[in-house]
Amino acid sequence: MRLSTVILPVHRWSQGRHIWRRAEDLGFHAAYTYDHLSWRSFRDGPWFGAVPTLTGAASVTQSMRLGTLVTSPNFRHPVTLAKDLITLDDVSDGRITLGIGAGGNGFDATALGQEAWTPKERADRFGEFVALLDRLLTEDSVTERGTFYAADEARNIPGCVQRPRLPFAVAATGPRGMRLAARYGQAWVTTGDPKLYEEGTPEQSVAALRGQIERLGKACAETGREVAELDKILLTGFTPDRSRPLESVEAFVDFAGRHRELGFTEIVIHWPIPDSDFAADQAVFESIATEALSRLG
Repeated sequence: MRLSTVILPVHRWSQGRHIWRRAEDLGFHAAYTYDHLSWRSFRDGPWFGAVPTLTGAASVTQSMRLGTLVTSPNFRHPVTLAKDLITLDDVSDGRITLGIGAGGNGFDATALGQEAWTPKERADRFGEFVALLDRLLTEDSVTERGTFYAADEARNIPGCVQRPRLPFAVAATGPRGMRLAARYGQAWVTTGDPKLYEEGTPEQSVAALRGQIERLGKACAETGREVAELDKILLTGFTPDRSRPLESVEAFVDFAGRHRELGFTEIVIHWPIPDSDFAADQAVFESIATEALSRLG
């Protein structure tokens, strides 16, 4: 199992650069950031762009993987996103992972002045978005006319440092998203079952996650892939456990062990932000980063 962190883009770079460097010093496998225009309780405070943030992070780190958790079609177009990703992959010397999801109905959904898409339209757009992005990142020139997205001789030379392209970590819980993960993903991402967050139990969450992995396995079988080929990433903070796994090294080891048994290969924890939903003791957090995996055995 690997341990990673997600660093929300809420810090001016004069402070943020030290956080990303510290994440590498602590030995995290990867450090991700959210790709939103604003997000929930942070809407009225500082919030910086994901692509420039990751570019800065690539300049102050050397070996830690970097990426988004997650990018969505809400305000992105595959043609322009592909160009940014190829550049990021080059600047980082091949350390970028694209976490990608269908998006939701939050602030990003209407920030460009459009009406919020229905769940069906989000799923339709997501399928077209991922398929076109896959082509854009693997072919020198792409022309495509879709229902929602188009490309006209879009050039992406020299392509990604990582071949045939940088990896996709596809966030999905429904059948259509699972099929996309099975077809295009090098990893699958989940935050658990959102219906259980308020009143569910950790035991119910584990059962729900087990069911998700089983459905992922079926989707992989339908596409002729082995489910073991995909990394399985759990972004924490959205299950009924909430912040309890970060209360002590022992609590995290117990949490990680239960989820490793389900088949998860990577757990992502939020870098502490005081006075927020992601508040945690920094010293405990750093102890988890340096000690927890060795205690899993």
